[in-house]
Order: sequence, then structure tokens, then C-alpha cells
Amino acid sequence: MKVVTSENSERVARYAFEYAKKNGRKKVTTIHKANIMKLSDGLFLETSRKIASEYPDIEHNDMIIDNCCMQLVSKPHQFDVMLMTNLYGTIVSNVVCGLVGGAGLLSGKNYGDHYAIFEPGTRNTGTAIAGKNIANPIAMLNASADMLEHLGHHYHANMIHKAVDRTVNEDHIHTPDLGGQATSIDVVQNIIKYLQETTKTSNW
Repeated sequence: MKVVTSENSERVARYAFEYAKKNGRKKVTTIHKANIMKLSDGLFLETSRKIASEYPDIEHNDMIIDNCCMQLVSKPHQFDVMLMTNLYGTIVSNVVCGLVGGAGLLSGKNYGDHYAIFEPGTRNTGTAIAGKNIANPIAMLNASADMLEHLGHHYHANMIHKAVDRTVNEDHIHTPDLGGQATSIDVVQNIIKYLQETTKTSNW
């Protein structure tokens, strides 16, 4: 059973458009399967169109989830903010993570009315590589930095993000999932090295 309510459809849609407005985004794409699920996804799509009419400066279009996955692979730059229900969000986030390097890089942010949860973007448990010292810790570290950012600790969040960026993109310390030979500990120790250098040259 798939339950979609008008109240929650409106809540999620308004969040998407408010996010776009606050962050200078130009377009919101609603992802759905309203051609088949006419009641549940039909309501979600109808509600998103109603909310879109309140934001004339933000472009709105919609796309069926099947086509969306293909378009993400073939023309990813057409997307800006994407609005969808939970199941399609799980599918799309996994596709996006796969496009940019796999499960070990991107973080996921989950916002509710009262609480927020931060986690690796694909929710990949990685049980097959547990205890082998080859798991990529970047996604979890990015999630931790996102949590610090959310809590208002911008300076410390920025420190971690910069250290992660330098480790991956400048020093090219990559775990096997990224085609490298580094261990989980190698990655973490390199990030710690940058954090220690930063704290020596700054006043906390």
C-alpha cells in the first residue's frame, strides 16, 4: 500500500520550492509515476503543480521516474532541485552517487519539522567489506561535517570539508572503490593531518 496525503505532499513540495528560493536555484523537477499510480502519485504531482504556481520565478517541470534515471545518466545538468516521494528518492540518490564516484563519497541530509539526520548518501551498509580497512570513510565524514553545519558550527564544518577535498582531489588518496590502494585509516590520517595543520595556524 502506498499512502500519499495532500498535507504531506504540500509540506514536501513547499520545502523544495523554499529551498530553491533560498539557495538561488532556478528549477524544480517533480519525479513521479502518476501515469500508473494515478491516485497516490497523481495527488503528489497535482499538489506540486499547485505549490509551483506560488513561485512564478522558479521553473517547474515533471518527469516519470523511469525516464528520470535515464536522463540523470545521459543529461544530468538539466536537473537543479528534484522533488519526489521517499522510494524514488532512494532510487535517484543511488543513481547520483554512482555517477560521481560511488557509495563512499556523498552524504545524505534528512530534514523533518523537528529533527534532522545525516548519513552516507546511499545508505549502503557495506557489510561485505566490514573489518577489512578498505571502506571509504568520506561519505560518513561529509555527513558529520553537514551535521556540524546544520548545528551552526560553520568554521569546523568548513575545516573538515576542506581537508576531505584536499585528501581526495589534491593528494589523490583513494580507497579501492575509487580505484586506489589506500586504506580507510590512510584516508582518515591524511584528513587529520590537514586538520592539525589548520588548528596550528588559527585561533579557536
